[in-house]
Amino acid sequence: MKRRLAREIAVQSLYQMEMNEVSAEEAVAMIVEEAGQEDSEVEAGGSGLQALSRFAYDMVAGVRDHLAEIDDMLQQYLTGWQVDRLSRVDRQILRLAYYELVYREDVPPKAVVNEAIELAKHFGTDESGKFVNGVLGRLLKAVEELKAKDKQ
Repeated sequence: MKRRLAREIAVQSLYQMEMNEVSAEEAVAMIVEEAGQEDSEVEAGGSGLQALSRFAYDMVAGVRDHLAEIDDMLQQYLTGWQVDRLSRVDRQILRLAYYELVYREDVPPKAVVNEAIELAKHFGTDESGKFVNGVLGRLLKAVEELKAKDKQ
């Protein structure tokens, strides 16, 4: 649950950054403050809100640092769509998932896809979960093929 909450914070922060042109630090701080979360509510293994905020910030900063590359790659897997024409929520969820799939090795790829689908269902429209699933399904295949080639 802890990482899911961090992903929710990350998606909301990415949205905030796009809408208000604020830094990653400001966006994460605003979302955490707005959520009104107390350390006891997210305490897990002694880590608390600070660790949760750090994980969310690391993901948001990672997306920000690789944004052009992420959008270029996503464009290849958006059949009939343009990245800038997606709903803002779906765009942020796809960006975050792509970042986790490609740049983080601490989460199994299928877990990343499942989390993204759940975020899409939670924050998006009725069709968002299916849409995100379709895009990430194609992307996941490509990422797995690239990783397999790298191991050869």
